[in-house]
Amino acid sequence: MKTFVILFTFCLSTTFLSGQIDCADKIIKPSFSDSSKQILEQKLSESKTNYDKDTSNPDNIIWYGRRTAYLGNYQEAIEIFSKGIQLHPKDARFYRHRGHRYISIRCIDKAIEDFKAAAKLTKGKPDEIEPDGMPNAQNIPTSTLQTNIYYHLGLAYYLKGQFAEAESAYKECIKLSKNPDMYVATANWYYITLRRLKKDREAGKLLSSISENIKLIENKDYLSILLLYKQKAEADSIKQKIMGGANTLSNASLGYGLGNYYLLKGDKNTAKEIFNQIISGNQWSSFGYIASQAELRRSQ
Repeated sequence: MKTFVILFTFCLSTTFLSGQIDCADKIIKPSFSDSSKQILEQKLSESKTNYDKDTSNPDNIIWYGRRTAYLGNYQEAIEIFSKGIQLHPKDARFYRHRGHRYISIRCIDKAIEDFKAAAKLTKGKPDEIEPDGMPNAQNIPTSTLQTNIYYHLGLAYYLKGQFAEAESAYKECIKLSKNPDMYVATANWYYITLRRLKKDREAGKLLSSISENIKLIENKDYLSILLLYKQKAEADSIKQKIMGGANTLSNASLGYGLGNYYLLKGDKNTAKEIFNQIISGNQWSSFGYIASQAELRRSQ
């Protein structure tokens, strides 16, 4: 893995007050292998060419912004999506994607405002499949515009410690989740939100809907954590993998889930050890990393 590249100072300060996250001091680009970076740069170049041909076309703007963000240029992507909002203020996709990148740079309040705007624009309308920028092994998209809006809105509230608001968002998201992958991803965050609210009965009912035999394409890490909550998986084996030091997105996701498992059991020291392990890695913009930061600051 290549070393982190600190891109630039974005905001004046980083504050974590009761788990609430403000914009990051420094933005850290993701690390890629040479071959992966070459592919991402090629895709970005193609999307830039399409954008330059027609800078008002909403699809061109969306893909230019998305491809820009994949390489870690989050502020530039936000600016692209902001232009899209100016040109197409009723297109919820721009708010959804800009909100995602506001989460990446820890501007959580701005993210919430964008997701709320997107939810308002899509209310009462048919949902639509959202194409993947980085397709899974089967090249089958597993999320939709509306599930992504509510999924990320719930996450943003969760990061701020506003669990009641997060619950409302995840309740809507779980209703919209029509395939196993999206259901499992939503259930992961919904369950721990309910536990934080001491709604153990509702949390247990949700957990009972999860089967170890569920067929998934890509969200197997979330399933592993849900099975851990069900006592159907071994914490020690997951911990051994996490503490082994591999800097992967999978380990960040698994690690946060494992840390949260110990936190819910009352073992704050082990939880803290795992959260610190995650933030010592290179998955700076992953949700597991951001949530681990929030837990550590919340504990202070």
